[in-house]
Amino acid sequence: MLKLVILPQALTVCKVESLSGFDMAGLYFIGSTDAELSLVCETDRVPRRTLAREDGWRAFRIVGQLDFALTGILSGIAVVLADAQIGIFAVSTYDTDYILVKEESLDRAAKALQSAGYDIGKAAQG
Repeated sequence: MLKLVILPQALTVCKVESLSGFDMAGLYFIGSTDAELSLVCETDRVPRRTLAREDGWRAFRIVGQLDFALTGILSGIAVVLADAQIGIFAVSTYDTDYILVKEESLDRAAKALQSAGYDIGKAAQG
């Protein structure tokens, strides 16, 4: 059974011109392309200057290291949440995946995932 934990932090997804002055502490993800620079970070650490931002996200973290050969883990979670009419924003690290949902959908997402056989817990406050 795959285990997910709900992280305690409120998160913001934003578009920025640069990371100048951003305090790279806590939980954050950076995505950069030739078209944009995106940042997901704890809401209380959002840079003062953003081009766009959306507050109110929460995250599930898949517990444990995911081998690159594993397939379908993220898509399985995405299908469960899509069937429950819950939009997601997914990010990954070397070891695992994070699935963000809007705060108002968090409880419903947890219940849908539990009903689908996922073990849902809460991460320790850090």
